[in-house]
Amino acid sequence: MTPTFTAGGPGSSGPSASSFLQDDPYRPVVRIGDTVRRPLHAWSATVHEVLQHLEAVGFPYSPRFLGIDADGREVLTYLDGESGGAAWHRVVGDAGLIAMARLLREYHDAVRGFRPTAVAGWAAHDGAFDAEELVCHGDFGPWNLVWNGTQPIGILDWDYAWPERPVHDVAYALEYVAPFRDDLYSRDSLHHPEPPDRRRRLETFAAAYGLTSIDGLVDEVINQQRDVLRRARQLAAEGRQPQVAWQENGVLDAADARLAWSRANRHLFD
Repeated sequence: MTPTFTAGGPGSSGPSASSFLQDDPYRPVVRIGDTVRRPLHAWSATVHEVLQHLEAVGFPYSPRFLGIDADGREVLTYLDGESGGAAWHRVVGDAGLIAMARLLREYHDAVRGFRPTAVAGWAAHDGAFDAEELVCHGDFGPWNLVWNGTQPIGILDWDYAWPERPVHDVAYALEYVAPFRDDLYSRDSLHHPEPPDRRRRLETFAAAYGLTSIDGLVDEVINQQRDVLRRARQLAAEGRQPQVAWQENGVLDAADARLAWSRANRHLFD
């Protein structure tokens, strides 16, 4: 049975202990004491089952699912560290890049062979697994990791987990950490002091994850960009937020332009 909590919850001294971690009108995230409260999605029950599996196998980097509070929000344990925009600095150097790849492999090993039984499904996915698929995190970027220096110590935001081949998460991460972005963006937004050696960074991440070859990996990055954009457009068509807002304010059009950039500049990675 899923437990419920009052407004304060365990480890809290009441409403005065609350603070916004994400003041987004569509996805407000609030910390209350040592817990985090987040809005539910139609597929949240499946995600909760994933988090419960990770707890059961002793995976230390995921938040623990504690239940649903009186306001209908999921209650998770708070992971203390640096995340969000500050995390981009952590993957500029090789130490953070390698640690991120190793964490992703450790996560994949923890869910290999696991099949949730919840009927809630996933975001824009029917829930079926192919033989080579596992529960990908689906949003494995530096901003969704909790960092202590150059070591990631937690993984946040599991809303867009879904069944995919493991290389999907690898490719998703590489889009941002190789990065599949132009030199100006890499410097001004991702904090690279000079144009990144994209192929070397791709090779470094892939090797740390445990891949023995990068053959086909550039295509995998481009394919996941396409698939993630397709999923966002599908969620927008279903009236889901924040995807509707992304559709309206041009975020999805910008993602389309980034996909076109990757296709036109694959020589930087091959």
